[in-house]
Amino acid sequence: MVMPKFLRIGLHQSNVSGYTSKAWCVRRVGSTVFLKWGAVEVLGAGTGRKVYWTRLPQEKTVRCGTEQRAQDYAKAAIVRRRSHRYEPLTGPIANRRRSAGGNDDLKQALATILIVDIVRSTEKAAKLGDARWTQVMGHYYAAVRKELKTLRGKEVVTTGDGLLATFKVPASGVRCATAILKAVRTLGLEIRVGLHAGEYKVSGGEVVGLAFHIGARVAAKARAGEVLVSSAVKDLLKTQSAIRFRDHGVHQLKGVPERWRLYRVEH
Repeated sequence: MVMPKFLRIGLHQSNVSGYTSKAWCVRRVGSTVFLKWGAVEVLGAGTGRKVYWTRLPQEKTVRCGTEQRAQDYAKAAIVRRRSHRYEPLTGPIANRRRSAGGNDDLKQALATILIVDIVRSTEKAAKLGDARWTQVMGHYYAAVRKELKTLRGKEVVTTGDGLLATFKVPASGVRCATAILKAVRTLGLEIRVGLHAGEYKVSGGEVVGLAFHIGARVAAKARAGEVLVSSAVKDLLKTQSAIRFRDHGVHQLKGVPERWRLYRVEH
């Protein structure tokens, strides 16, 4: 029996190669349902794209007692995956692809981390319906990636309805954030953006490190249409007189030690 597979949206066939996402697999055998899920790496585009587990996927076995209960369970699980967050995935998911040097960790020195997040995405998706929402999300990711390419940002991972990218030049990250805000307005979407500067690394297709978590918390403090930066970013931009900031106060960021002063980008 073929195992239905689903890939989190944002990684459609028109996209370029090299992004990480999440995949789910659902399979029923008799009265038992087998579930498998985890992070995946997508390489290539169009019909030639390939999907790899970045590490051993998690697995769950559900014994339902009867075939009918198993059918109902599997059907419900597939329906949930066919929501606005996932697309059906054809072809196999291969085992983890090893890098040529045998080192799966990408260590990054100091980088400016940008996190984009759609405000009230679930509400918007329910209003538009699955087909239209998937189309809007395709345009959304295309617009974001266009600005990343223009300002030399590097996409690291999609984060639900958002995206995380890094910049070597802090000013480029801030300019990219404001450009993305303008670019997605025509789609009827409201986004929030947060930026932080620090060290992190990518391990097995996942971003790890305190800097990433701080960036996510900074983004969470932003309101619709706002770009917030941490004091670490502002300190790196002291000589950039063309970028104006307004003090946004001192905040306790959830799960992050100490309190942080944040600044709103005036655009």
